[in-house]
Amino acid sequence: MSQTTRHFAAPKPGDIVWCRFPEEKTLHPAPKARPALVWRVGEIAGQTAVAIAYGTSQKMDRLFPGEFAIVPTDGAAYTVSGLSHPTKFNLARSVELPYNDCWFAVPPGAPFGQQPKLGVLHPSLMHRAQAAFKAINASLGDG
Repeated sequence: MSQTTRHFAAPKPGDIVWCRFPEEKTLHPAPKARPALVWRVGEIAGQTAVAIAYGTSQKMDRLFPGEFAIVPTDGAAYTVSGLSHPTKFNLARSVELPYNDCWFAVPPGAPFGQQPKLGVLHPSLMHRAQAAFKAINASLGDG
């Protein structure tokens, strides 16, 4: 008996989701899920696909070009993110993935029901994400 892939309702750009982000140099889901920031929603072969940025709570002492952080001192913006630890998102480390249960999982506590959504990027933090995108474009010669 084969397992059926479960597809989730489409997220929105700015959603923070629970993802089995592929480990470097592989195209396979990682065993451990982590936060990821949705920055584009589209389709692959008629199914919802998302462009997401890698999230980590490691090495928070320094931000590199293309990264921005969400931390508890951000107050309500941190609360609505759904994150349980200070987290930085690396927009330079982005991938496009099918939005299904091979790559995404319902987070602990299921704050949005049986969906991978943890929370959202608060509008007050949008300037950080925009600065990270600009830093990437500048490094590519586009900015």
